[in-house]
Amino acid sequence: MSSISSPRPFVYAGSRLECSGADLSELAAQFGTPLYVYSGDAIAERARMLQQEFAGVLHTICYAVKANSSLAVMRMLGELGCGFDIVSGGELERVRRAAPEALGRVVFSGVGKQAWEMDAALDAGILLFNVESEAELEVLAERAQALGKIARIALRVNPDVFAETHPYISTGLREHKFGIAIERAREVYQRAVRMQGIEPAGVSVHIGSQIRSVEPFAEAVRRVRSLVEDLRGDGMDIRYVDAGGGFGIEYGKAEFDPAARVAEYARALREVLDGLNAHLLLEPGRFLVAQAGALLTRVLYTKQNGKKHFVITDAAMNDLIRPALYQAHHEIVPVVKDERAVQVADIVGPVCESGDFFARDRETQELRQGDLVVLLDAGAYGMSLASHYNTRVRPAEVLVEQGRARLIRRRETLDDLLAAELI
Repeated sequence: MSSISSPRPFVYAGSRLECSGADLSELAAQFGTPLYVYSGDAIAERARMLQQEFAGVLHTICYAVKANSSLAVMRMLGELGCGFDIVSGGELERVRRAAPEALGRVVFSGVGKQAWEMDAALDAGILLFNVESEAELEVLAERAQALGKIARIALRVNPDVFAETHPYISTGLREHKFGIAIERAREVYQRAVRMQGIEPAGVSVHIGSQIRSVEPFAEAVRRVRSLVEDLRGDGMDIRYVDAGGGFGIEYGKAEFDPAARVAEYARALREVLDGLNAHLLLEPGRFLVAQAGALLTRVLYTKQNGKKHFVITDAAMNDLIRPALYQAHHEIVPVVKDERAVQVADIVGPVCESGDFFARDRETQELRQGDLVVLLDAGAYGMSLASHYNTRVRPAEVLVEQGRARLIRRRETLDDLLAAELI
């Protein structure tokens, strides 16, 4: 049987699972399933945890919007003083609507920025463009000159630091599409400083996601520090160091103390940057929201195929694709604990793909038709990766704060899904 560990806000009150004091059975009855449920209290706690550990350093927490782009979550983080790390013009528009006061705390990353996205970001007065190629730099200079603006930039450098994580979310090696080789960066900066409309102001690095060791972060930032010192020696006013995100969590049953891990992470970065007198930018996403969220789903059917037992839920890979995409592990627990036998089953969805599974050969309490279960740690890259595959509507979302739940995204209808199509 799975157990809930302390970093998660999903805990049993007697035999019934709650999220920050809200009964999940009641949420299912009120809002239906599948349903994403987030603890605003847990998200705020993680944000404050980072802010407190870096309190002695000039810093800004720039939440990685791609992890969970809910407007309500973004508004809450903006009110806590966070900035935002965006990777598209659409995400910029989300910042404008959710936290317009934070537009000056936005960093714009991504390898394929389009001219219209650059224009929108320049008009918004964002803090920094994280430039990922020389070709992008040229287009950004053209757009800044056309609009009569100055684009503050950091080159995203590729430090060739290995981080042990899934290959799909590793970004810090030479063979990856991201960034500019750190060996060439000084030359590119010297070119950038001569461009009209461009102001070199920082150096950026991001080596991947779901990294659970601090050493790769420290090594990457150590290489960035050396570059900053060289650039300052060349006469450039480099005042921002963007250390990226990627700080990992535990998705399984292993012990995980987020406060201790943040303290270790902060200590390592502070030591590397000591005396540099730079404004540190951090881009956490998963760490802030993953364990604060879960996908609530109902068992539709159970079946036996030979020796294999299947539990079929009303949630599917279009609602949470991480297991199919990354072979990701999510703990799966019942909303109501009973004294039932233990079973081993594949827990799957209704989508017409063999890859539509949440777990294979997973041990749980016996699950029956009509039971509610939750997939834990689904607050990051769950709803933001959801799709309409098989013409399925996406789930509703609920935010729980101090025991009170409110709807932050209504369940889609088929009319919503088909509205953009023409016959």
